[in-house]
Amino acid sequence: MRLFDTHAHFTGTPEETAAAIARAKESGVAAIMAVGGDAKANAGVLDAIAASPGEVIGSVGWDRDSIDSERRELDYAGMKAVGEIGLDYHYSPETRLKQIALFEEQLDLAARLSLPAIVHTRDADEDTLDILKASSARAVIHCFTGSRPFCRKLLDLGCMVSISGIVTFKAADNVRDVATYIPDDRLLIETDSPFLAPVPMRGQANEPQYLVHTAKFLASLRSMDEEKFADVTFANALKAFSFDSHC
Repeated sequence: MRLFDTHAHFTGTPEETAAAIARAKESGVAAIMAVGGDAKANAGVLDAIAASPGEVIGSVGWDRDSIDSERRELDYAGMKAVGEIGLDYHYSPETRLKQIALFEEQLDLAARLSLPAIVHTRDADEDTLDILKASSARAVIHCFTGSRPFCRKLLDLGCMVSISGIVTFKAADNVRDVATYIPDDRLLIETDSPFLAPVPMRGQANEPQYLVHTAKFLASLRSMDEEKFADVTFANALKAFSFDSHC
């Protein structure tokens, strides 16, 4: 299979990042979106692109955990998206207004740059929908774990929806339900590495090379040939990020 990991964070040394990308290529991951969100992850995006400029593209931005951090101006030259950005009220609902202000600011930037926004949303369905409706920015919803009705509303807004290795977890029935519901032309896949390693690698630090496990699981879940599934999701990623890949 030729796979596209649409969401991976790189926070190790440049040598560790290069080694992880090499392992991913060997496993069939032909392209990777390296994603920022805070100072360390944003720096890792540049390391990942430098390690494999033909196969790795990048996205930098400021996420909900950066609301009280110093946020220096970022260089978006050559970037294919803004993010990750978004809302997460699971642990810090008291920061809601600050999160909203930063999310709106980052979405406005994405719209001005004509770049898609890579959006995180957790326990913030209504605010996420309201803010996306008011924005002209295109959005990719990463690591979706919400309900089918929420997914339907996001699809109606034109969003692409990405599924991570969570879909392989025993208790993730809701994610499996949504993963069979997303239309072929809106589905993306990701690792969200170094987090959320899929079964059978759960408990380890995640890497882009493990995307193959999620892809095979999803292909079976959706009753699709594995090669066909890989081709469909790869093409969707190229479209989502306006990437002219020669992989």
